[in-house]
Amino acid sequence: MQIQDLPYSDPGVPDARSGPRFLWWLGRNQLGGQLKALAWGLLHFVSVSALPFCVGLAVQAVVDRSGARLALTGGLMLLCGTGIALGDTFLHRTAVTNWITAAARVQQLLARKAAQLGSALTRRVAAGEVVAVSTGDVEKIGWFVEAVSRFTAAALTVVVVCVGLLVYQPALGVIVAVGLPVVALAVLPLLPRATRRADVQREKAGRATELASDTVAGLRVLRGIGGEELFLDRYRRASQEVRHAAVRSARMWSLISSVQVLLPGLLLIAVVWHGIHLARQGRITVGELVTVYSAVMILNYPLRHFEEIAMAYSFSRPSAKRAARVLSLERSTATEGTREAEVPGGDLYDPGTGLLAPAGRLTAVVCGDPDAAGRLAERLGGHPTEPARSVLLGGVALDDLPLDSARTAVLVQDKDPVLLSGTLRELLDVPASGAVRAADALAAAQCDDVLDALVQGSLDAADPMDARITERGRSLSGGQRQRLALARSLITDPEVLVLDEPTSAVDSHTEARIADGLRRLRSGRTTVVFTSSPLLLDRADRVVLVHDGEVAAVGVHRELVESEPRYRAVVTRETDDELAATDEAALVGARPELEEIEESA
Repeated sequence: MQIQDLPYSDPGVPDARSGPRFLWWLGRNQLGGQLKALAWGLLHFVSVSALPFCVGLAVQAVVDRSGARLALTGGLMLLCGTGIALGDTFLHRTAVTNWITAAARVQQLLARKAAQLGSALTRRVAAGEVVAVSTGDVEKIGWFVEAVSRFTAAALTVVVVCVGLLVYQPALGVIVAVGLPVVALAVLPLLPRATRRADVQREKAGRATELASDTVAGLRVLRGIGGEELFLDRYRRASQEVRHAAVRSARMWSLISSVQVLLPGLLLIAVVWHGIHLARQGRITVGELVTVYSAVMILNYPLRHFEEIAMAYSFSRPSAKRAARVLSLERSTATEGTREAEVPGGDLYDPGTGLLAPAGRLTAVVCGDPDAAGRLAERLGGHPTEPARSVLLGGVALDDLPLDSARTAVLVQDKDPVLLSGTLRELLDVPASGAVRAADALAAAQCDDVLDALVQGSLDAADPMDARITERGRSLSGGQRQRLALARSLITDPEVLVLDEPTSAVDSHTEARIADGLRRLRSGRTTVVFTSSPLLLDRADRVVLVHDGEVAAVGVHRELVESEPRYRAVVTRETDDELAATDEAALVGARPELEEIEESA
């Protein structure tokens, strides 16, 4: 896989049982890239490690006054230099490719999982954690996957050099062969503590990211209640905890780095000290001493990759664990379905509550519990948060359809829709039937003032469709964001449109016009609106009251207000005491009539 071939047509099915298993799965799926990096790494490291032998040969050739051997050594050094240049260039190219493709695979897996779970994802995993996994954690995972091949090449090079020194000069090669494993493995006792500190740092950083994400998302509310300072203090404390954890982790890694510098230095001193004694005794030549000395000094370069792989694993393991946790989440229903892909039509019926939305009608649903209303809206769209009887559309169970077909048939807009950054044209460029024009959808959603605000906020956009929308539409008010999201939903023109509180943040005059526009634009299409607004309820063809998870009453708005106290309590926001007082007044008013009936009897 090359970078230009991204994205993957199929990122595969990950092994999400644990963080290490996920890392191993990623490595196996990039075997070709790993082998390429290993080959170029071997060329690079072996060429670097061969330079000391060339230097030793050159020194000995000068001592022996041999011009032929000196010329031959020059040719060998030229060959090594070419190998170093080629190996380093293509190793870097291949390593970066492995890093980017591994990160892209993880991002595709996360995006696919988010698309499968929908809004249920943030109910099972904090939104800040999802952000942390899809940004910083992806880079850490890609780093480890890329570093494995370079570490393998470095380790093989160390083995080759040790064997070469044993053959070239056994007296000094034994010291190197015994000392190098000690140098390479000396940091192993320190790694568990370094890993634990890295885990703590990542955990605290994830919590700080979650807190920052939640604070930014609720900034308007915090300013309204004067709570921004409280949350700012919380973030300061979380940020300081991250700093302290990072310092503790850095101390351990600095200790590991110092060991990696100290021990090779001691090994080099031992080789030089013993080599000088051997040279004085005439057991080795000056060139052999220079060769062994240079080889030990050069080996510091591949040995640094032992520290890097340890650090990469320590930082990527918690990241992989978090990614595996998200990727291990499953829908309560299968995504493939048991039927062929189709978009059925007809009445929408929920067996769990008994809710029926007739085809081609505008049905309003009143539910006193907003959370229950949100769960019911998701279930109507085929996104149940827990196993339950499937919703039927035209007698066809949505759970039996492939996920794409179910989502094409029923579109759910939740109460907090997200606006992606970009131009308005890009925002409204969504899969649609083509029957509804963007201008008609914007008009039905009463977006005229929103378009004016976008043009005023964009200096170089004369056409509102080219105006920029900031991240999540933060430059717009809550009502403006709601109306743009409603227009986007109307453009798709699905068979069934489910709206959860689509006008909760707009004023009553605008809400009345939106109700008329929604009814007009969705004429002949099935629309379900979860709301408690009298303006929307009065324009619905059918109003359903859902109480305690079951349909309690069905009718039209005016009739239900007069005949159903529970409906009236939700719509008019009456409290229990007010309801009791109303019922008592009704009984008092009816008492004279009852007395007259009794007297006449």
